[in-house]
This record gives sequence, C-alpha cells and structure tokens, in this order.
Amino acid sequence: QVQLVESGGGLVQPGGSLRLTCAPSGFMFRTWDVSWYRQAPGKERELVATVTTDGGWTNYSDSVKGRFAISRDNAKNTVNLQMNNLQPEDTAVYYCKAVGGFYFNRGREYWGQGIQVTVSS
Repeated sequence: QVQLVESGGGLVQPGGSLRLTCAPSGFMFRTWDVSWYRQAPGKERELVATVTTDGGWTNYSDSVKGRFAISRDNAKNTVNLQMNNLQPEDTAVYYCKAVGGFYFNRGREYWGQGIQVTVSS
C-alpha cells in the first residue's frame, strides 16, 4: 500500500524546535518532489516548503523563511523539516505531499495523514 507517514510532531514552547520527518511506504522518494503544507484551525492549507528530487532546489513561504529548513536523504528515503524558533502562529496540522518529478510519475501525487504541531507555553 502506497502512503506517506509523518512523524516528529508534538507540543513545544515558543522559541523551541521540532523536526518533522516524512517517509514513504511502498515507493522510493528520490523521483518525487516533496513539500510540507500546514493547516491551522479555520484557515486554508498553505504551502510551507518544497524540495526537488535531488535536493538541489528548495523554496519556503515568507512566514517560515529563515526559521525552517527542508532537506532530504534519498539514501534513507526520508524528507525532513527542521523547524526552529517556533511561534504560536506555527501551530497547525502539518502534511507531507509527494509530486511526481519525472516523466514516468508526472501528474501523480500522494498526501500524508498529517501530524499536529502545537506551540504553546
């Protein structure tokens, strides 16, 4: 069964750090662009960060630029989101999304189930 599994979420105090990990089940990540999204209560889902298949290009939303870092380890078949200096407004459910990056998987995408990140004192 093909799926994405997120881990590493939880409760952290303002100014703290968390690292989220996304791992696929049933396929290899290296041919997929991977993004992290988040959705706070009452708000639309927003794109947080993206990394291309080889890790050569990354992009961030303005709200997390300079605080979050997306990276991938194709040998371990994982993508990480390092989140530093977390603030209450970062509280949301975080989702991992994989989009086909090559001709043979272009147009296909998978979403994870989401993981809660809560920033509170």
